[in-house]
Amino acid sequence: MPGRILPTFLQADVESRNTAKSCYVTVGTNVYDITPFLDDHPGGGDLILEYGGKDVAVIMGNEISHSHSEAAYEILDDHLVGFVANDSVLNAVTKSQKPTEIVPLPPSDEGMEELRLNGASNGVANSVTSKPVYMSTGVASAEDLSVETDASSDYRTHQFLDLKRPLLMQVWNGGFSKDFYLEQVHRPRHYKGGESAPLFGNFLEPLSKTAWWVIPMVWLPLVAYGTFVARTGLSTSTQLASYWLLGLCLWTLLEYGLHRGLFHADKYLPDNRVGITLHFLLHGIHHYLPMDKLRLVMPPTLFVVLATPFWKLAHFLFAYNWHAATAVFCGGVFGYTCYDMTHYFLHHRTLPSYYRELKKYHLQHHFADYENGFGVTSRFWDRVFGTELAPPKAAKAA
Repeated sequence: MPGRILPTFLQADVESRNTAKSCYVTVGTNVYDITPFLDDHPGGGDLILEYGGKDVAVIMGNEISHSHSEAAYEILDDHLVGFVANDSVLNAVTKSQKPTEIVPLPPSDEGMEELRLNGASNGVANSVTSKPVYMSTGVASAEDLSVETDASSDYRTHQFLDLKRPLLMQVWNGGFSKDFYLEQVHRPRHYKGGESAPLFGNFLEPLSKTAWWVIPMVWLPLVAYGTFVARTGLSTSTQLASYWLLGLCLWTLLEYGLHRGLFHADKYLPDNRVGITLHFLLHGIHHYLPMDKLRLVMPPTLFVVLATPFWKLAHFLFAYNWHAATAVFCGGVFGYTCYDMTHYFLHHRTLPSYYRELKKYHLQHHFADYENGFGVTSRFWDRVFGTELAPPKAAKAA
């Protein structure tokens, strides 16, 4: 399902959310679900409930009766769940020739101008001043992936993982339901400028980190040697090239299949801590911390584990010629090496024009729609299987 912008609520729906079980407040047209914050409010939850379903802009800005710090507004931003269309906005919509420029909120520049002409723009932030965020990820753009997360505020708000403590045992011992885990792990966080958050917190920590240059340094010499060995058992260089290129082409399909069918098999993920922890280690941590520079490529030890079945499969399918199977496998490993390097560069390098478009495409998979866009080195198989990402609309970011 494509990523969606946050919903637009009716005023009556927001006003009904005024209990300890569901408490919404508004600031202008922004709607905040502050139910999780009721117990943490310094003045007590009852004080907030007095304003449940109401606009709190005036009371929060009144420094004499109820002063609020900048941190209070930051906490409020963490609880943004949508936008409210009040009566003046709805009246403007009914008069408009282009109502879709106004709702869903926030409006485009053209929609904002219509609201001004109808005297309905008070408290409404447009798509330039208040970016809509995607419901599935909680962020609005690729730039947001590199905005550093306030670890304390994030943990207090979402009650998921504390970035300051080793993550693995928090996942294992968290008691998270599958639905809650998947919701949270696909909301990107950013740790200290792209550094690696603690995963194990012990001597195993270095094994979880791999610099990008390790991949070509380890695998390209082995690919070259394997290709040389394969050539000794094949009659011509053309035959070698054919098998090798077949392996490379098969890798592109495997890249897509693994990303979609294994890394994003969310529907089939067991609802227990074993399944959730394995998902986190295999791919969840990458969506949780997508700009982690040392956890973007696959550690060689993990690759050996995942590649071994494919070595056996290649020699089963091409059992008639061991050297042909080896050539196919080497072409596939070369494809993997290019994939891992491409993946790193898409996240962390300025690239030529073709790769700039590919970078936009892949980062959209992270910030907008993790349920589509599984191709990393190309969109080809996304087009074949109907999972290609549509370009986000600039005006409404939908």
